[in-house]
Amino acid sequence: MDTLRDSIGAVLAEVQKIIIGKDEVVEKVLMAMLASGHILLEDVPGVGKTTLALAFARVMDLDTKRVQFTSDTVPSDVVGISVLDRETGEFTYKPGAIMTNILLADEINRTSSKTQSALLEAMEESNVTVDGKTYPLPAPFTVLATQNPFGAAGTLLLPPSQLDRFMIRVSLGYPSFDSQVSILRDRDRANPLDAARRVMTRQELSEEIAAVTDVHVDGKIYAYVTSLTEATREHPMISMGVSPRGALALCRMAKANAYISGRSYVVPEDVFALAADVYAHRLILNAKARFDEAGATDVMTEIVEMTPMPVLQELK
Repeated sequence: MDTLRDSIGAVLAEVQKIIIGKDEVVEKVLMAMLASGHILLEDVPGVGKTTLALAFARVMDLDTKRVQFTSDTVPSDVVGISVLDRETGEFTYKPGAIMTNILLADEINRTSSKTQSALLEAMEESNVTVDGKTYPLPAPFTVLATQNPFGAAGTLLLPPSQLDRFMIRVSLGYPSFDSQVSILRDRDRANPLDAARRVMTRQELSEEIAAVTDVHVDGKIYAYVTSLTEATREHPMISMGVSPRGALALCRMAKANAYISGRSYVVPEDVFALAADVYAHRLILNAKARFDEAGATDVMTEIVEMTPMPVLQELK
């Protein structure tokens, strides 16, 4: 297990050479991948969302494909299509962009709801069905979707059923002054992506994912996650709280956080640190929240701070 964790450190170090000054976001994206989850990057254009996806693909030797979700993108562009073979008289499946390890769904909220829904089966069950036949996706499989929170013209909000399938929602944000200087200097003559080294294979990543599932979770942690989940269903500013799928996502992210931190067990701080990233995008706020100009992240942060953390006995 120590060897596996060493490779995790190498991945983080290599990606952080490319994504400057955003170490926390890089770690959370890697956690979601280790937890077999999908990531929603909500940010303004040009801050490195696409570069982040390509960086992980290169350092882990993963296949990646990009779909620019525009108004004319159709479901078959994503999942593929059956084509008639004139010689055999049978239909042959022609894979879409989804047959990859990392699918970069760029500006996912700028396409139709019909095309957005083409991802639902893949994100939940890791396979796609075309003309009644089901095809498994490559393993590992991650959807890294981006959307711009500003400029609503030509956009369609993702439905709650799709938001619930994203394990986390994170934002890179603008770089700091020093990070911006480093970015300008590093990209003056070359693209740092071209110098990215492969430090992990797909097989090693699959082994890491399996190791994360073996991380121990105490019963008090399950109760803590349940308390946070129920609090979202009872909060006066929330009309729809977190589903059981969301609670499972928080447990898996906590296990990944513990693993990256070098522990074989989850502590309450793992849950505390990630609850807002895992839960906020799943909440539907009511009129009271809108009147008070409260955002989902603000409400979730309040819930996390007000929910008592359990005390665990020291594990040896």
